[in-house]
Amino acid sequence: MALSFCGSEEGNNAYSVMQGVLNNGCFVDALNLVPHVFLLFITFPILFIGWGSQSSKVQIHHNTWLHFPGHNLRWILTFSLLFVHVCEFAEGVVSNQMMKTNHLHLFVPAFMGFVAATTSVVYYHNIETSNFPKLLLVLLNYWVLAFITKTIKLWKFVEYEVSVKQLRFCITTLLVLLYGLLMAVEVNVIRVRKYVFFSSPQKVKPPEDLQDLGVRFLQPFVNLLSKATYWWMNPLIMGAHKRPIELKKIGKLPIAMRALTNYLRLKDAYEDQRTAEDPDRSPSIWRSMYRAFGGPILLSSTFRYLADLLGFAGPLCISGIVAHLDNGSIPETNRTQSQPQERYFGVHFMSTYELLQNTSVLAVLLFLALVLQRTFLQASYYVTIETGINLRGALLAMIYNKILRLSTSNMSMGEMTLGQINNLVAIETNQLMWFLFLCPNLWAMPVQIVMGVFLLHYLLGVGAIVGALVIILLTPIQYFIATKLADTQKSSLEHSTDRLKKTSEILKGIKLLKLYAWENIFSDSVEDTRGKELTCLKTFAFYTSMSIFMNAAIPIAAVLATFVTQHIYYKTVPKPFEAFAALALFHILVTPLFLLSTVVRFAVKALVSVQKLGEFLQSDEIGDDSWRNGDLLVNLEAGKKHYGMTKAINRKQPLRYQMDNYQQPTRRLLRPTETEEAAVKVTNGFFTWGSNLSTLSDINIRIPTGQLTMIVGQVGCGKSSLLLAMLGEMQTIEGRVYWSNKNRYSVAYAAQKSWLLNATVEENITFGSPFSKQRYKAVIDACSLQPDIDLLPFGDQTEIGERGINLSGGQRQRICVGRALYQNTNIVFLDDPFSALDIHLSDHLMQEGILKFLQDDKRTVVLVTHKLQYLIHADWIIAMKEGTVLREGTLKDIQTHDVELYDHWKTLMNRQDQELEKDIQQESLTLLERKTLRRAFYSRDAKNQLDDDEEEEEEEEEEDDNMSTTTSRGAKIPWKVCWCYLSSGGCLMVFMMVSTKLLKHLVIVAIDCWLALWTSSKSSKVCINETWLAPPEMPNDWQCLQVFIALCAAGITLCLVTSLTVEFLGLSAATSLHHNLLNKIIHAPLRFFDVTPLGQILNRFSADTNIIDQHIPPTLESLTRSSLLVLSAICVISTITPIFLAALVPLAVAFYFIQKYFRVASKDLQDLDDSTQLPLLCHFSETAEGLTTIRAFRHEARFKQRMLELTDTNNTAYLFLSAANRWLEVRTDYLGAVIVLSAAGAAIWTKTCSLGLAGLGLTYALTATNYLNWVVRNLADLEVQMAAVKKVNSFLSTESENYDGSMDSAQVPENWPQDGEIKIQDLCVRYDPMLKPVLKHVNAYIKPGQKVGICGRTGSGKSSLSLAFFNMVDMFEGKIIIDGIDICKLPLQTLRSRLSIILQDPVLFSGSIRFNLDPEKMCTDDRLWEALEIAQLKNMVKALPGGLDAVVTEGGENFSVGQRQLFCLARAFVRKSSIFIMDEATASIDMATENILQKVVMTAFADRTVVTIAHRVSSILDAEQVLVLSSGILVENDSALSLLGQEESLFSVLVRTHK
Repeated sequence: MALSFCGSEEGNNAYSVMQGVLNNGCFVDALNLVPHVFLLFITFPILFIGWGSQSSKVQIHHNTWLHFPGHNLRWILTFSLLFVHVCEFAEGVVSNQMMKTNHLHLFVPAFMGFVAATTSVVYYHNIETSNFPKLLLVLLNYWVLAFITKTIKLWKFVEYEVSVKQLRFCITTLLVLLYGLLMAVEVNVIRVRKYVFFSSPQKVKPPEDLQDLGVRFLQPFVNLLSKATYWWMNPLIMGAHKRPIELKKIGKLPIAMRALTNYLRLKDAYEDQRTAEDPDRSPSIWRSMYRAFGGPILLSSTFRYLADLLGFAGPLCISGIVAHLDNGSIPETNRTQSQPQERYFGVHFMSTYELLQNTSVLAVLLFLALVLQRTFLQASYYVTIETGINLRGALLAMIYNKILRLSTSNMSMGEMTLGQINNLVAIETNQLMWFLFLCPNLWAMPVQIVMGVFLLHYLLGVGAIVGALVIILLTPIQYFIATKLADTQKSSLEHSTDRLKKTSEILKGIKLLKLYAWENIFSDSVEDTRGKELTCLKTFAFYTSMSIFMNAAIPIAAVLATFVTQHIYYKTVPKPFEAFAALALFHILVTPLFLLSTVVRFAVKALVSVQKLGEFLQSDEIGDDSWRNGDLLVNLEAGKKHYGMTKAINRKQPLRYQMDNYQQPTRRLLRPTETEEAAVKVTNGFFTWGSNLSTLSDINIRIPTGQLTMIVGQVGCGKSSLLLAMLGEMQTIEGRVYWSNKNRYSVAYAAQKSWLLNATVEENITFGSPFSKQRYKAVIDACSLQPDIDLLPFGDQTEIGERGINLSGGQRQRICVGRALYQNTNIVFLDDPFSALDIHLSDHLMQEGILKFLQDDKRTVVLVTHKLQYLIHADWIIAMKEGTVLREGTLKDIQTHDVELYDHWKTLMNRQDQELEKDIQQESLTLLERKTLRRAFYSRDAKNQLDDDEEEEEEEEEEDDNMSTTTSRGAKIPWKVCWCYLSSGGCLMVFMMVSTKLLKHLVIVAIDCWLALWTSSKSSKVCINETWLAPPEMPNDWQCLQVFIALCAAGITLCLVTSLTVEFLGLSAATSLHHNLLNKIIHAPLRFFDVTPLGQILNRFSADTNIIDQHIPPTLESLTRSSLLVLSAICVISTITPIFLAALVPLAVAFYFIQKYFRVASKDLQDLDDSTQLPLLCHFSETAEGLTTIRAFRHEARFKQRMLELTDTNNTAYLFLSAANRWLEVRTDYLGAVIVLSAAGAAIWTKTCSLGLAGLGLTYALTATNYLNWVVRNLADLEVQMAAVKKVNSFLSTESENYDGSMDSAQVPENWPQDGEIKIQDLCVRYDPMLKPVLKHVNAYIKPGQKVGICGRTGSGKSSLSLAFFNMVDMFEGKIIIDGIDICKLPLQTLRSRLSIILQDPVLFSGSIRFNLDPEKMCTDDRLWEALEIAQLKNMVKALPGGLDAVVTEGGENFSVGQRQLFCLARAFVRKSSIFIMDEATASIDMATENILQKVVMTAFADRTVVTIAHRVSSILDAEQVLVLSSGILVENDSALSLLGQEESLFSVLVRTHK
């Protein structure tokens, strides 16, 4: 046909204007072109010249972004305009096909309108980003012109009586409306911004967030298109490919999303429910949540409804396309004749129904519906996730504020435990957040289900109802499975905790286990617990596979039920368009029903969480501050300043200033003058811890200003309670505490139980005060912390606390005292600071810290202590007894007025002096603590970066130099690790999984193909052009149905088999990996445990094993399922319409790049989310633990601020992660929409397939789109999870000790070693081939039954020699011969089980006393009692409930250190060996216990060879032979007496220096 603008049909004078210009339809259409051409003509130069040059030179930063008024409305209207132009174009093209010649005026203006609308929005965006509104006048002119020309067209339509039935009339009306609205938006911008026609244009700044360059989360500020497609995330996600995403890169949150903003919203909603009439009424948390966050949830629900309704467009369009492909054979002329033609202005006007009969139009509609549906769905997800995160931030702030106000008695009486608080923070808030994520489903799902069932009934009648019933009836089973899964997970968690406890015990006592050859006994114990855990995991795997099976099998069962019913009820088969629309609808229906069980479960959990939160928020708080002061006015002001903080926030001020106020901790007031007599006074005080019985009664005391007050009394008489009562922590029944006006905000407090922050040593001491080097050094010296700090790997910058290095009790206490000394406060409260310190440190702290540092500064000090020898230094003494004050006054007062008490003190002092002498004789406890600390870091330097090395391995593999970072960030799927994981599950299981998966998908394709051929055989028109695809002769319906039933049954069976094989493959892999890991670790050489941090080994058994147990199998299942679904869909479509492959190539390339960029970014963001969560949880638990300290110091505001920062940081990471997921899903969904469009296009335009197969191709394209993003998400998850397998694998390559030896155990005599003769010949020992020798050419001879002492300075090789006897170190030269046998030739089990040793650190395991003495269960009870009697423990054990079966808690914590050491002695005696080694065994016990030990060794072990490695030389002065080592060389070897006789001998020097 010839091209002409107005058409060239005979008799149609298209260009005639005889009846007036405007009565010519073609002229009116041409007139409509003018505004579009005008806009393009003016804007293109501006866009290409102006902004083109500008953007190439400089990147416009987001702080210039400024949305003009009506920004969102403009974008919505423009999108609507574009959609209407697409409809106008489609109507024009289809109408044109009805004409004999081409009428370009029917669709060219629509096409130009589309281009102009697109240009208008690009132009507007550029003007907006550069904030140059004057150029908007171009758009105003365009809207006005377009409005006028379209109005003329509409006016002519009305004049010619074109009715509403005609689609073109409706489109024109809509366009007039849209242009009019856009014109109004443009006028509104002029009205508000006054950029033209007004003398003074309005100056506007961008939002406060955008002026802050730290805000990188731009979702609230970008334009609507960028919001919908997450385009603003592109730089971040693509940048991740070059360098990792760090916290700095994701910046801060916008103000509206910060925890403080949301906390204020929630708190206002919560407090507003308390009315003046009923102030005690407990507000509803649900109502508060609705008031604060209801708006976004309603918005999200709206998006969700729109998405769900658009979701049904897919099946309906498929139905239409397949139905109208059937009509494709009707010749065009017949079609035009069969319908009466409506003509106005000489052209064809069509109705909507006519347009929707065109298959190409339906294909485009299907594409647009899919794009819109996915956009709305992702928008709904995003809004709920953002709201959920905001809610969690608000709840965390609310909980934290409550924690800071919690009554101390709540914590101490056990009403509110630390575990409950941690659960609230870690579990309950997350439950509510997840509930919010899922809650739009609660009301969207019923609508979706009802709509789906209605449409199915419309298509298939009764059969569809039966199919839908199958789905609905199977839903309760899903719920049952979900609850079972939750229960099983809980019980598996209990066994897992038990297993971890046992593993942790093994690792802590690994040295002892190896020395006693008990590895296998303890390993079996862990394996037993693991067995119980695996039983739970089997149940878990079974229910998980059932859940997967249900999800896969329900659609097959529903389709089967439908077609069987259809056949029985109607005696026929549905047509292809009905069958495949129904198939697509079933797939839509399954999702909400599958989700329903999850949503209901989360709703139940949310109800419980809200109840727990409500109870917590209603729990008791500490009393008000006002009573604490004599001068109430001053105090109330101070109280307001502090506690009224959140209420007094000025709503009119910008939030930034409110936050500044929120951060300000209360300023310390100046030190009071010395004239004030009492710093604190308590009059007639009765205080309680919560029960109505008073703990403290009739308290009348005063604390003199600037003096040292000591509070003394027996244990439990209320000394600490008195301090806490003065601090306002106790509940007051009666009486008052008066603080002098200037003192209350100036208290430093060191609690009895030391409390540290997860921070550096320096931060723990300065505690938020400004750093002063001189003051800091003075405090460190006063608390003798310097030697301890020198031992730490990074000095005072080392992290200590929960997540840092474990310090001993004394070290922790000195840091806490240091904190109190460092604070520049008037009053210092010290609660028993000497309890964990030895005598030297106590004296030093008293002299340097309290008397010198604090008293010289004229500070008021209140000291609670048991050390009565310090009473002479006290200016004022308060003696307490049974909760009352016994005496108050100076020491002289008490001496004169209460002689009895004074004498009692003197007796106690004498006793303390005697203990003091003992203390001075023995080596300081502190030295032992330091030694322990030194050992903790011993030889770790050699392998200190083991963790880092692991993480860097991947990068090193790919990175040749630092410049190639671009390639090094490529996310590579760890195929090797995957294969290692699968092979550990067993090759048979892998083969079964792969074969059943492939078979299942083949059967599912076969079911659908059979359905396609069967329904096509009933269709009137089978094929067009080519008939080779039509079935020549299908069997009769009954046979077809039988085949169909058989295929469906096979499909359902295979669904079950595949879901079981994947889960049980995962279980089998988990079992074998854990078993191998435990074996490798427990048989690793001791050196491995020296250089590998305990936490790292435990991580393999906890976090990594958990991932392998529970997370990898479902991810693997989901990945294989979604990948095979997508592949089978592509294969089916390509087979039906091979031309589809041409479209597939660019789509595959796009998909490859999307997943490549996403996986790297997702991994980084996941890591950020994980790493920011831990500090937040730790901050909560450390605050709850140190409540009294924080409140005494008045640091609540600082801690709140820290909590808000940590919450915001974690929320930022989580928001970015969720935005990245949306970024991926939008892109894969759009790709899916293009796949559907390509498949539809291929089916329509190739016209080479049967209708059934066309329907099949479209249905597959539609379902495959849902799985594209899951392929990528699961790939990313699997990549992260496989890191756990990689870490476990890295430990599996550890070399084990050589347990076999060259001699057979049968060759070793039963009673070896019978004499205990030891020959050491030219012995050289090292810990590792890479390290220097620690013993060099040692030669010695020990006679049978001899008592030998080995001594030397620290690091001389004493302990290394003791380990050499057990062949636990590398003896690379020389040998040790015991009773004629070279120990290197012996199997390790034999050697170690025949010798006995007591270690320096007493190790006990949880279990019974019997188990600790004889885990091998080889001894009789008499033998055990004999051993206990020798160790002086018999009477003590007899007194315990259960005797030998009495419980030993973890680490033996229910016994004192001395008792533990005696148990170790008994354990050594139970094993009657002729050689007995004591490795510094008396280091951690007092003199009395040591004397017992020495006596026992001399009598009970009289006939045995005893080798004592002495750390106190005094303990080997009676030895028959002494070996003195120095730097690994044996320098002296003689009896103790003869060595002492030599003045210059090293032994004499050691004895003299008492080392």
